[in-house]
Amino acid sequence: MPKLASLLTAHQAMMRHTRASELLSDPDQRQRPLSFELEGQLFVDFSKHPINDETLELLMRACQEANLIGKRDAMVAGDPINTAEQRPALHMALRSAPGQRRYLADGEPVSDTVEAVVQQMETFTRSLTSGQRVSAKGQAFRHVVNIGIGGSDLGPRMICQALRPFASTGLELHFVSNVDPSELEQTLSKLDPAETLFIVASKTFTTQETLTNALSARRWLEAGLADSDPSALGAHFVAVTAAPHRAADFGIAASAIFPFWDWVGGRYSLWSAIGLPIMLAVGAQGFRALLAGAHAADEHFITAPLDQNIPVLMGALSYYYRNYWGAASHAVLPYDQNLDALPAYLQQLEMESNGKSVTAQAVPVQDLTAPVIWGAAGTNAQHSFFQCLHQGTDTVTMDMLAAATSQAQDQDQHQILLANFLAQGQAFLEGQDQALAKKRFLAKGMSDEQAELAAINSQIVGNRPVTMMIYPALTPWVMGALVALYEHRVFVQAALCNINPFDQWGVELGKVLAKEILPALTEDKPAAMDASTAALMAKLKGWQNNRA
Repeated sequence: MPKLASLLTAHQAMMRHTRASELLSDPDQRQRPLSFELEGQLFVDFSKHPINDETLELLMRACQEANLIGKRDAMVAGDPINTAEQRPALHMALRSAPGQRRYLADGEPVSDTVEAVVQQMETFTRSLTSGQRVSAKGQAFRHVVNIGIGGSDLGPRMICQALRPFASTGLELHFVSNVDPSELEQTLSKLDPAETLFIVASKTFTTQETLTNALSARRWLEAGLADSDPSALGAHFVAVTAAPHRAADFGIAASAIFPFWDWVGGRYSLWSAIGLPIMLAVGAQGFRALLAGAHAADEHFITAPLDQNIPVLMGALSYYYRNYWGAASHAVLPYDQNLDALPAYLQQLEMESNGKSVTAQAVPVQDLTAPVIWGAAGTNAQHSFFQCLHQGTDTVTMDMLAAATSQAQDQDQHQILLANFLAQGQAFLEGQDQALAKKRFLAKGMSDEQAELAAINSQIVGNRPVTMMIYPALTPWVMGALVALYEHRVFVQAALCNINPFDQWGVELGKVLAKEILPALTEDKPAAMDASTAALMAKLKGWQNNRA
């Protein structure tokens, strides 16, 4: 897109000196709507961006030249769009109930297979909540520990935290991901083995961190239930995997293995049996509502015109700011403590998907790809890094999210939260010029000289690109729709950069090297490593020997 790139570069040079606040007051500059609603449950407002009709026309042209519609339709059709691994990416099939959109894998419909696994999850949930499935001691399970990492941890962990007000089963969910033994030990120290069930979640069932933690959990159970029938300990383990034979080798009964498929990417898998912890927390009805919200977002992405398509606009604007404004990072700012884990989840979703430097055709990519994703819950974030967002020198794009009503009891206090949400959005848009700042300081009783100095330091440029996302309440349906919109945003970015968002080869090198280094650490076996790493290892081993 060389010619289009030149047009976008020239357009950005003009728009850099155009203020979104001025565009808001000039209807001739913005004839297209910049706010969109999804089934009355999610409202997304792009009006605080310094963009006009020409911006959108150029970005829609970029989508057309990148064949976004063709790539989207290929994904929906089940084509092997993960070209590096020759696999389809059919996560949308996981939230399309029988009778809704028909998805195919290898030419065969998958809805009935997907529904069968959801029903298996429902049956298992009932067996726990009814007391039918009991521990080796004959006691009901009260605690469930999900052992996974990456997509087998971040999605379920984030959703369970977000939907805590909808917890309905009486089961308490815990999550362990890090191979650092501290996380597992600190989690288990609070639990009773006779009341604890483990979910071992791994697509391949070869992930080192997950299997190491699973073996440690088994030893903990064996020690804590030493006087129980060893064969009964199997009741404490279930597995979620695309490699059921490996789970069986681990010792998990076939009836306790929940399958998913190689056409489900790890970071897109919370809708599958990887979401078992979600169902165990919020029940079958809550889990199905989560799927329904995601399906509504899918249908919007598939059917809405590009210039009225929420995730298309999210992705196209991200591409525009990354490549033409130099925005190297994107902040996600939920004004909801229950969404505090959302930025970490989106880090993996976007940065593992689009952190690429070659195209889908394996040649060097010409665009800048994934921005750094980060963030935290408001209002805490206002008292840590908002200073940099308001007055720092970098361009940082932002999403701000808030619910009209809180799931907490105190709606009056929620109004204070919303006032901050709205005020920060306005501040990012308008900023504060020196004259207005001086007037405010004079009103506080400062001398003219003091007010002038304070005004210079408190001047805020504004015109920061921020997308405002609001909804009536954070329900399972809204949560599903939100996450699905972000998934499609990632797909749009990838299409515009012509990269494959469904592989992650960069993750593998460190795993390979760790397996080579471990014997050198534990058994003094030789290993090929650079001089710096060898020196670090020698220092670590010296300290270990001194401690021994």
